[in-house]
Amino acid sequence: MKDSSFGLLQTTGVPVKVENVDTDQIIPARFLKAISREGFGENLFYDWRYDNEGNPKPDFILNQPGNDGQVLVGGKNFGCGSSREHAAWAIKDYGFKAVISSFFADIFKGNALNNGVLPVQVSDAFLARLFDLMEQDATTPIAIDLEAQTVAVTNKQTGETMTEIFEINEYKKMCLQKGYDDIDYLLSLQTQVETYEKNKAVY
Repeated sequence: MKDSSFGLLQTTGVPVKVENVDTDQIIPARFLKAISREGFGENLFYDWRYDNEGNPKPDFILNQPGNDGQVLVGGKNFGCGSSREHAAWAIKDYGFKAVISSFFADIFKGNALNNGVLPVQVSDAFLARLFDLMEQDATTPIAIDLEAQTVAVTNKQTGETMTEIFEINEYKKMCLQKGYDDIDYLLSLQTQVETYEKNKAVY
């Protein structure tokens, strides 16, 4: 996989406080011509990010200074709509390593995991509190510990930290920790496969 393994991520978040964000908003269909996974980040949320002349819209979060965290925080039902894998490619290519939401569309969740982006599903209450803290202070620290499967957010004013456990498929967790995609995983078993082939019984 393109980037390194995923362990403890300590960063800030970029809030996109919109429910039912569909994949056509994440990466509009007209940008799906490329077949490699690179270059999609510049068109992430294009129709929300730019006007008809291609100028950045100043009120959109990605165009505002200081929003350079590695976690995208989206509203409930993030990644719905079409099954395009390019949505995960665009999020990763932009520089996000994880997306937090209180619900993900299944196909988007699978595509994200297959492309090294960690979808962190939290409760509605946790997400609402996280949005509140980020509105108060854009530099609110977020820590995602993949090994422990926890996400923690600290209120910088009070020092209070709220933590929640998230679920993840064990195989996908291992792949993220090692920086593997499915092909990398198969290649990691090459020695075992070759040993098996040499020693298997021939009839």
